[in-house]
Amino acid sequence: MDYTTVWVPGWPLDLARTLAPHRRGAGDPAMQTAADGVWRTTSTPAGPATVRISVTAGRVTISAWGPGAEHAGAAVPRMLGADDRPEEFQPGRHPTVAELHRSIRWLRLGGTGRTWDALVPAVLEQKVTVAEANRVWRELLRLAGEPAPGPAPAGLRVVPSALRVLEITDWEWHRCGLDGARRRALRAVATVAHRLEPGEDVDSATLQRRLCSIPGIGQWTAAEVVQRTFGDPDAVSVGDYHLKNIVGFALTGRRTTDDAGMLELLEPWRGHRQRVVRLILAGGARRPRRGPRFAPTDYRAI
Repeated sequence: MDYTTVWVPGWPLDLARTLAPHRRGAGDPAMQTAADGVWRTTSTPAGPATVRISVTAGRVTISAWGPGAEHAGAAVPRMLGADDRPEEFQPGRHPTVAELHRSIRWLRLGGTGRTWDALVPAVLEQKVTVAEANRVWRELLRLAGEPAPGPAPAGLRVVPSALRVLEITDWEWHRCGLDGARRRALRAVATVAHRLEPGEDVDSATLQRRLCSIPGIGQWTAAEVVQRTFGDPDAVSVGDYHLKNIVGFALTGRRTTDDAGMLELLEPWRGHRQRVVRLILAGGARRPRRGPRFAPTDYRAI
C-alpha cells in the first residue's frame, strides 16, 4: 500500500452511518463495504486514490493507494468529522431536538475537501428519484470512471474527471439515461471545475455563490455539495422534495410544510441548521405516507 495510518477518534464513531451521505445507493461503484472495511475512491489534486477504512476497538486504520494516496488518506479523519465542533451547538428547549442531540452521540458532520466528487452526483440527483439518480451514477462510472487504484474490490471505480465528462458524447449520455437539462448542467460545472475546489479563497459561502452562478445549478445542489465538501453545519437543502415535510413533521407534528416554513422552524438553530436536519434524519422521524409515490423516468427510452 502507498499510505497507512491509525487514528483514534474522541467519540463513538459509527462508520457506516457517518459515511452514509457519501454513498449513492447499495451498488455505489465509488464506495463498497467488504469484510476488511469500507472502500472508497476519490479524486485528489495529485490524481485518483482508493482508501480503505476499518474500525477495530475504536481504532481507525486508514490505508490508501494510487497517485493521490497520501492526500486521500490524510483527509479521512476530517471526512469522518474530526474537525466538527458539536460542542458549540445548543439544542435549546425544543424537546425533540434536545433528545436527539442527547441520544445520537455518534453524529459528526465531516467534509471530504473535494468538490468534484460531491458535485457530479448532486447534479445527477436534480429533480429525479433517488433510485433513478443512483442508476445514472452507476452507469456513468462504468462508462467513464477509472478503475480504482490498488487491491480494491472488483467494480470499484473513480468518478470521471471534468475533462473526461466533457468528452462524453450525447449518445453516451443518452445510454446512461441522463436528460438534456442535467447534461448541460454537468458540462457547465465541468468547464469551471478548477475554480470550485476548496482553498484559501474558496470557503463554503464562496463555493455556494460560485455554484449558483453556473447555469443549471441552484440552491439545492449547492447545499448538497458543501454539506459533503466542507461538512457545513448550516447549509440546508432548500428545494428538496421530502425534506421540508420531514423537518416540519419532526418539529411540529404537521404533515406538510413548505421551504419557507422549514427555514422558519430551523431559524433558532442558525449556524447549525444542517446539524438539526441530520439529527432529525438520524432519529428516523417520518410523516405518514399517503398517495402515490413519484415514479422514476427512464430517459433511455425517450
